[in-house]
Parts: sequence; C-alpha cells; structure tokens
Amino acid sequence: MQGKGRLADLLGTNKAGAPGASGGSGNILGGLLGAGAAGGVLSSGLSDLLKQFQQNGQGDKAETWVARGANKPVSAAELEQALGEERIAWLTRETGMSRDELLAGLSRKLPSAVDKLTPDGRVPTAQQTGRMLRQQPARA
Repeated sequence: MQGKGRLADLLGTNKAGAPGASGGSGNILGGLLGAGAAGGVLSSGLSDLLKQFQQNGQGDKAETWVARGANKPVSAAELEQALGEERIAWLTRETGMSRDELLAGLSRKLPSAVDKLTPDGRVPTAQQTGRMLRQQPARA
C-alpha cells in the first residue's frame, strides 16, 4: 500500500504526484507534527512530540534523537504507546497508510528525522527552525 503527503514521502511510500511528494526532512517532519512547515509551528510541534514521548514512557529514546551521539531505535509498539490512538488515527487518515505500515515506517525514520532537526543537541527555536527549513534542498 502507498500513502500520500509529506509523511508518506518520509517513509518512502508516497504515490507519484501525491501532494507533498517533495521537500526536505524539515518539511516532512512538519507533516508528522500535523503543523505545516512554518518554523514556529514546527518547533512547537517538535517540542510537543518529545513531551508526548516522555509522558508515555519513551522519553529516554526520544532524548537520544535530540542529543548528540547515537540514536536509540524505537519499535512500532513503543511508537504506538508514545503517540497514542488519536494521533495515530489522524496520521493514518492524513497519509492514507495502514496503521502497521505507518508505525513500521516511523520506527525506521523518526529517530533520524528528529536528529536532523536538532543538530545542536536541543530543540531549535522557531527562528532557527525557519532558517533550517529554508535551507533544505528540494528533492528531485
């Protein structure tokens, strides 16, 4: 099954010509956060996402994605626990992906996507995020 949108693009399942079929990792993660690509919204969404992981027992893993050094992997089951039913349902609707496909793809890609958005070992400010997004090269 293939999905649509920026998150499906991140996970490598985007249908050809679907909305969001191009863009850098910052724009793609904006799709995951349900917030669009504006710096302030993405920065806030990233902070909220990390808080959600902390509140649901996966904070130690999410912290490694932000910190410098190796990223701890996260399983589909751990993502399911951390994200919660409502966010997963929203993501499956937005991407057109199955629940299993979504969680498997996120478990592979989310750690590195967060890592790329936090190159200084911390969640960037809205202004820094906006600069990063403008510097992302478009994919062909």
